[in-house]
Amino acid sequence: MKTILRVFSYLRRYPRMAVAQLACAVTGTLMVIVFPGVTREVMDVVVPNQQWDRLTPLALLALGAYFAQHLCNSLRIRLNNTFEQKVIYDLRSDLYERLQTLPLRWFDNRPTGDVMTTVSEDVPSVERVLIDGVEQGLVALMQILIVGIFMFQADARLALVAMVPMPFLMAGAVAYTHSARERHRRVRRASSALNSLLHDNVAGMRQIKAYAIEAAEHARYNRASDALRQATLHLMKVWSVYRPGMNFLTSCGFVLVLWNGAHALMEGRIEKGDLAAFLLLLTYFYQPIESLHQLNQILQSGRAAGERVFEILDSEPEADTEGGRELDQLRGEVSYEDVSFSYGGKIPAVRNVTLQAHAGQMVALVGPTGAGKSTLINLLTRFYEYDSGVITIDGVPVKELNKRWLRTHIGYVTQESFMFNGTVRENLVIAQKDATEEDLWRVLESANAADFVRRMADGLDTRVGERGVKLSVGEKQRLSIARALLRNPPILLLDEATASVDTQTERQIQQALDRLMDHRTSFVIAHRLSTVRHADCIYVVEQGAVREHGTHEELIARDGLYAELCRTSLMETETRELAAS
Repeated sequence: MKTILRVFSYLRRYPRMAVAQLACAVTGTLMVIVFPGVTREVMDVVVPNQQWDRLTPLALLALGAYFAQHLCNSLRIRLNNTFEQKVIYDLRSDLYERLQTLPLRWFDNRPTGDVMTTVSEDVPSVERVLIDGVEQGLVALMQILIVGIFMFQADARLALVAMVPMPFLMAGAVAYTHSARERHRRVRRASSALNSLLHDNVAGMRQIKAYAIEAAEHARYNRASDALRQATLHLMKVWSVYRPGMNFLTSCGFVLVLWNGAHALMEGRIEKGDLAAFLLLLTYFYQPIESLHQLNQILQSGRAAGERVFEILDSEPEADTEGGRELDQLRGEVSYEDVSFSYGGKIPAVRNVTLQAHAGQMVALVGPTGAGKSTLINLLTRFYEYDSGVITIDGVPVKELNKRWLRTHIGYVTQESFMFNGTVRENLVIAQKDATEEDLWRVLESANAADFVRRMADGLDTRVGERGVKLSVGEKQRLSIARALLRNPPILLLDEATASVDTQTERQIQQALDRLMDHRTSFVIAHRLSTVRHADCIYVVEQGAVREHGTHEELIARDGLYAELCRTSLMETETRELAAS
């Protein structure tokens, strides 16, 4: 119930629309009782006394009541849908806003397909709670209340007879509601698992085809689909007993009223018109009860969906995303002092790292795969918060700096270049919204990407496809470098920025990067000797710790880990490059 009440709390943002909708619902419901009254008057007064001159006015009164009722319903539906869409817009906006404020650690532990299911399926389920809960629930409850009052005014004894099924109806609803929560949760979990699997398989379709595992993945998909089918069938099996059972109880109420009413008619306690009018009122009384049974099903589904939505809304956002200091001028003096960090396990990813990058220096981070190099620069951008030690920029701890401001002053080229499903231009201007055409071609030239962009059918307006699927790995990487160049930041982070290009292209890009890195602080992660040998300082990282540091010549002279890396992977690359030249 707490979840449902929280969903309805969004309605408080629009009190005027809520009052107008309530007024339409009250007026429309009051019109329901007019026709039973007219029926009683016609059967007990007009017909027996042959007062035919009253027949037409009474018929017009009933017709006017029906017109007013349906006019109010039309206005209520329009208000309701406008009202609910505003609320759902707010809910979706709040959900997406919270997703953008969550730390990367949260996304590391949540499948993308699960998040997409929450946004695409769970939010519409909550929407049904709002639309049907307000429209059906409010009208049904008011109709039951108003018609019930008039039933007791018409004949209290028959009204009490009509109430006989009510305790059983309420008990059945409570029993169903008590057990429905877990059934709907199973359906939502199964749906989320199926969508997560589908998302992964669509994204990995090339790998599925490359390894010829279509049959195995189809079987895995079918198992997830069958789990959803079984959960849904179990849900509907219980529903197939609950709803007809509740309808049978209301039918028993009709039979009891008819039986007792017939006896009252024989004994002369009521007139035929009174009985006919009461039966009409009883129809209007039991009809909304059936709607409430359907609404109960919707509410249980919405509660399960709402729990998943509010789980995200209640997740702890990144600390101080908007707060914190902003420096008047960023020189780029970066220092790590005894920094340690763990992704949540017992084994730290970074252990007691101390390193220094003076303003304008190029610092290279080298070491085996998984050594913690990318983690170190992720800590600088505050994608993750270090556990101990301190990282400073210009002497100010990064935890005191405004995250948004910090990230706008850092250019970051990741190892896996990500492209949005848009045009080349749209992917570039992310870095600078007001960039001119000349600015875009300048950075493309610097990143050695201008030639292949010119060869595209629509040039800068060519669509690159989802995640840049229409581009080669090297092309995506060069566009990513161009995007970082366009930002023109005082601090550059290059995580294997030239790893996926050929030797000639890599040399051209490296020349552009050398020009860009002039007078800027740069952290470069690379495995190519040509990329790191001219660094002002090279830090060798192994198992999350700095093993040695110095210039290329100093480290070679020490004949330590760096020299060993050069003799194995790095030196082999250099030999091939020298041979190619």
